Amino acid sequence: MISRRDFLQVSMAASAMVGASGFGNWARLAAQQSLTQDQLLQFDTFGNLSLIHVTDIHAQLMPIYFREPSVNIGVGENKGAVPHITGADFRRLYGIDDGSPSHYALSSGDFEALARAYGRVGGMDRVATIVNAIRADRPDALLLDGGDTWHGSYTCYHTAGQDMVNVMNALNPDAMTFHWEFTLGSERVQELVESLPFAALGQNIFDAEWDEPSELFPPYKMFERGGTKIAVIGQAFPYMPIANPRWMFPEYSFGIRDENMQAMVDEVRAEGAELVVVLSHNGFDVDKKMASKVSGIDVILSGHTHDALPEPVLVGETIIVASGSNGKFVSRVDLDVRDGRMMGFRHKLIPVFSDVIAPDPAMAAVIEEQRAPYKDALAEVIGQTDSTLYRRGNFNGTWDDLICDALISEREADIALSPGVRWGPSLIPGDPITREDIWNVTSMTYGEAYRTEMTGEFLKIVLEDVADNIFNPDPYYQQGGDMVRTGGLGYRIDIGQPQGSRISEMTLLKTGEAIDPSKSYVVAGWASVNEGTEGPQIWDVVESHIRKQGTVVVAPNNSVEVVGA
Repeated sequence: MISRRDFLQVSMAASAMVGASGFGNWARLAAQQSLTQDQLLQFDTFGNLSLIHVTDIHAQLMPIYFREPSVNIGVGENKGAVPHITGADFRRLYGIDDGSPSHYALSSGDFEALARAYGRVGGMDRVATIVNAIRADRPDALLLDGGDTWHGSYTCYHTAGQDMVNVMNALNPDAMTFHWEFTLGSERVQELVESLPFAALGQNIFDAEWDEPSELFPPYKMFERGGTKIAVIGQAFPYMPIANPRWMFPEYSFGIRDENMQAMVDEVRAEGAELVVVLSHNGFDVDKKMASKVSGIDVILSGHTHDALPEPVLVGETIIVASGSNGKFVSRVDLDVRDGRMMGFRHKLIPVFSDVIAPDPAMAAVIEEQRAPYKDALAEVIGQTDSTLYRRGNFNGTWDDLICDALISEREADIALSPGVRWGPSLIPGDPITREDIWNVTSMTYGEAYRTEMTGEFLKIVLEDVADNIFNPDPYYQQGGDMVRTGGLGYRIDIGQPQGSRISEMTLLKTGEAIDPSKSYVVAGWASVNEGTEGPQIWDVVESHIRKQGTVVVAPNNSVEVVGA
């Protein structure tokens, strides 16, 4: 008798045919100059219900460029496993042709040339077109938003998230979960959540004083779709008070809370749930571990680490779906649920090619309304770039290098530190740099650019601490984003060493001298989690620097030597 896992393995092969093989077909279609919206959206409807997943939009309403990472190092059991495979290795794994649309969408190689050929990606009016097309095929499809939605742009900052709430309300999701939203402050978050016409979920969001589940964020919601009873359980970002300022949301505590997750799964099963979906902002490796520890989860819709995978990953009998970021992709998952069990699925990661997908007129009008009061400020040209500007990868990206250069120059510092956040679109050589572009990589509610002194010893402690947040072999201790970006400071990192022993050969780049543990250095940075941090806003610092440069050229950065990866 065939087992359920065998059913799922067969489904994985089917998903590969719909997804990865579909990518291969795009290359031929592009060669014929006949890539169309219909071909991007083509899907052989399967089973009895559909899930639509978007995540990590980071308030990107308009089409953008977005370069995927060329460096994404896995450690422990995840070394050499997706999503920690990049570039040509990634393309070989999924059978993706060089130069194809899927090459451009899913990997970083030849980014500039492919960006010029295929154009921008994303745009919430294009996302709306895709969602509407899926709903036309499967009217009762569940649309689920994985969070990091109300953060990351000029208009989102100036409306305290209202622009994204208005846009997402127009898209009409069924549920969402949270991360950066909390940096709007708990009072504003409560105000927005209470206004939502859909579910705001978080089984791991607790009242900090009483250590009880928050009443504002129910753990799950039950849906009846396709003749099936579905439970959607929310999993907010577990490490909020570590990665972001605790003082902005003191009423709440978070954590992974596996035991509570298991209790919620058991509870919804007892209530008759035939399909259990976790809408997660854990990050992909954390989701893999959670799937191995919590039984009874059918689907995890993964967010936070911005991974885009053309087919799900199977852990036990749980499928994990990764849908990218910045509005660049929409995932469709069709499921066959019979006799109270998920017996199979088909999946497609749909790339939002902005020049191929037609904008939805109604959503375009909503977006125009949000942006209209700020159009002049958004469009003002500050400078131009002769380099590709991007921010993805475990170490410095060129946007981060530019920000660090601005901090050193404008704040008269020896060394700059910039947070290893993953959000922020890209630009290609020849592009103007507008104020909107600067805000897309700097916008946050605690963007003060501090200037202080740190000893060489303390700088090493900072680097070691961040490195363990990323490269600890246990995913449950990976509590950060990517490595803190450094300007004016070089170092060697041995990924395979234990905490406290990874960082060595720290060098002050302007002199070539070794960093002295006992000496103090002037350090400029931004995004401190400490309350009361003083300094100019980072977007003003970067704008001033770019105005003085006129045309920006970012030199190759070889200041970090990585071993043991």
